[in-house]
Amino acid sequence: MQAAQAPSVIGLIAGQGQLPILCAKGMRAAGRRVACIGLRDQFVPELPALCDDFAQAGILQLGRWIRLAKKMGVTDCVMVGRVEKARMHDPFRAFRQLPDWRAAMLWYRRLRHDHRSATLLTAVAEELLSGGVRLIDSTAFIPDHMATTGVMGSVRPSALQEGDIAFAWPLLEGSLRLDIGQSIAVRDRDVIAVEAVEGTNAMIDRAGSLCRAKGWTLLKSCRADHDMRADVPTIGVHTIEHMAKNGGGCIAIGSGRVILIDKPAVLAAANRLGVALVGVEPSERSPGPAS
Repeated sequence: MQAAQAPSVIGLIAGQGQLPILCAKGMRAAGRRVACIGLRDQFVPELPALCDDFAQAGILQLGRWIRLAKKMGVTDCVMVGRVEKARMHDPFRAFRQLPDWRAAMLWYRRLRHDHRSATLLTAVAEELLSGGVRLIDSTAFIPDHMATTGVMGSVRPSALQEGDIAFAWPLLEGSLRLDIGQSIAVRDRDVIAVEAVEGTNAMIDRAGSLCRAKGWTLLKSCRADHDMRADVPTIGVHTIEHMAKNGGGCIAIGSGRVILIDKPAVLAAANRLGVALVGVEPSERSPGPAS
């Protein structure tokens, strides 16, 4: 009788938030053995219990990432979870994060003059690949948590909100092409706020302070050629609560391009707080996941 084959190993590099939790659960549901590298002072406490192997490494310790991955038998890896981009502009980041030699050289050669997320991801992915670790699509194990086309909850957008989505979606896609940000806020065909480095929740606060009228719309997505290996845009329960608190009434997100962090919980919050959640088919088609 042939012995059962052991589950194949999949790597997980985990930052902040619940997204690494969803990925780890999805990996285990797919029958994979989860080998996780938790970024120090970032990952949530419940993550190690969901992993078969777990170790910590600093945010800027790429050499240690590679050594740990090899020790765990990882060749393919998913990288998810927040690492606040504002840290990239911290003048004391090098002393606080203690980069290893590999990260320091990568920073000097590739990143010291370009802090854009896409540039950072490409550089990190190429450095990992040079060490035998391949980053794969970060959404591969969470298909049930991706945005789908159409109204996703029980709250339907108003005629005003539908008009704002039709008006503002081309503007959002233009902003995405320019790498300005992933979100804009609109009401009555007037752009209230555009996201930059501050993040979506801070932009929601700003939009709420600028627009006293209720029911404004948030639009969020990523560009057609976005690298799905990391930094895929997300919304969560906190986003829904933040919208309701600041007078927002509708969220339009790119179908297949935005992750709902715990989709059932997000939809339940939207229904409870009266926020319409709409998936929009992008007008620009993606060339497909990066290999």
